[in-house]
Amino acid sequence: MTTDTLDLTDIDITDATWFADGMPYELFARMRREAPVRWNKLPDGTGCWCVTRHEDVSAISRDTETFSSNKAGIFLHPDQVLPLDLARNLLLYMDPPQHTKYRLILQKAFTPNTVKKLEDIIRARVTKTLDAVVEAGECDFAHDIAVPIPLGMITQLMGVPDEDIPQFYAWTEQIEAAQRADEPNAASNVFMEMAGYIHAQIERQIGEGNEESLVMRLRAAEVEGEQLTDPEILVFFGLLAFAGNDTTRNTLANGMHALLEHPEQLQELVDDPSLIPAAIEEILRYTSVVRWFNRTATKDTELGGQQIKEGDRVIMWYASASFDEEVTEDPTRFDIHRDKPDHKTFGGGGRHFCLGAGLARAELRISLEEITSRLKDIKQSGDLERLPSSWANGLVKLPVTFTPGPKLGE
Repeated sequence: MTTDTLDLTDIDITDATWFADGMPYELFARMRREAPVRWNKLPDGTGCWCVTRHEDVSAISRDTETFSSNKAGIFLHPDQVLPLDLARNLLLYMDPPQHTKYRLILQKAFTPNTVKKLEDIIRARVTKTLDAVVEAGECDFAHDIAVPIPLGMITQLMGVPDEDIPQFYAWTEQIEAAQRADEPNAASNVFMEMAGYIHAQIERQIGEGNEESLVMRLRAAEVEGEQLTDPEILVFFGLLAFAGNDTTRNTLANGMHALLEHPEQLQELVDDPSLIPAAIEEILRYTSVVRWFNRTATKDTELGGQQIKEGDRVIMWYASASFDEEVTEDPTRFDIHRDKPDHKTFGGGGRHFCLGAGLARAELRISLEEITSRLKDIKQSGDLERLPSSWANGLVKLPVTFTPGPKLGE
């Protein structure tokens, strides 16, 4: 559908129907040209500012004093997933100095050296996942491969058994659905169930003395004499089980779809795996699986020629910023040979840059190394199904076929 003749003032870009067939590239390009900071009317009679340019998203991300995560949350409704008072215990909802303290503690579990030590574990998880499908010669890539790899890694890092993975998957699906629900607090019961489960896991691991699990390493981490409390660890794992799984799985599924749509580039990765790290960066840019987050203005300010008032909601459209023509040449072209694409997939920079970026990159790289090696002649074999959401770029279904191969993990 052409958007050239539409009145931008009448468009609600947060409506999921705009994303039913993928990214509305033309609409975002027009917004960046004509209204890069645009007032967006919402169905409830309120509105929000939609920010679509790369430089403006970066500016908001780095100015936590003016644009707050804590004041009204990261979604359009302050109580969208959880009551705001509870959600404020999540790192994503914190502003400095509270955010600084918690990030310093948590990032000790995600240092580059720590992630490097996990590579053999990641590869074993990927091998196990591919073993489950490789003999059949077909699978639903979104469900059978993209889901179990990151979810299995998170549960393994947490030190919980594989037999509990289906329960974690159910919880993450319910939390994701809560983000799209009409009623607030839709995930409160889910987090209560997860909290009870994770509390039991903490008690078990303390008893076992399992010092290598992420639970125990977080309990031991200390910054300026302060440590996380057990309730704070519980809340962190609620976030990790959702955010650390959902984003990576959607990137892997959408990334494979992009490669299947560009078979010549997929073949390049098969022929030369050294190209995979650069391809991962283009996949991260091109898929932009978290399309936006909200901030709230703490004072009257100006951005992109618009006067923003204290209390106004401001949506940073990462999915548009990563396609800004001022930063990326021919941005709608998928090209694994781009030189360090400047994307906003892990946030706009600043304090809220994704804590798990290193782990996500490692999982994606190792997954593609094994997939391109083992799933020979992989092709899409049916229609894909997209998640009905303006916030998450997710695939529910991606059927593929490939030449049957042997298991490796036995």
